[in-house]
Amino acid sequence: MYETKPYFYGTGRRKDSVARVRVYAGTGKITVNDRDLDNYFGLETLKLIVRAPLVLLGVEDKFDVVVRVAGGGVSGQAGAIRHGISRAMLQQNEENRAVLKKAGFLTRDPRMKERKKYGLKAARRAPQFSKR
Repeated sequence: MYETKPYFYGTGRRKDSVARVRVYAGTGKITVNDRDLDNYFGLETLKLIVRAPLVLLGVEDKFDVVVRVAGGGVSGQAGAIRHGISRAMLQQNEENRAVLKKAGFLTRDPRMKERKKYGLKAARRAPQFSKR
């Protein structure tokens, strides 16, 4: 259905999640990995996070969003989708930048899981010390 229609594109990232977002002119339908948004995310807060940029700009029922997201957990994926939608809305209209930037939607959240170091049980967790 969407293959030949013109769209705006944005790549969103958060933690280990990467979301490839396409925004088409439409009716406000959001599809994540070929599933409806309400079907993909169980928690209402995650759905709010995903819809936030569209609601902020007041265009939630003017665009259809199609997302491919991979990696990380549900929270990271929701954040990545929000970032991707925000970037796509910039392509649609550069005047959206001030509003989205003020809300903090254009900043990629840099917090990642710290890597495990050798000799330790986790990133910083050392084996239990034994005096004897």
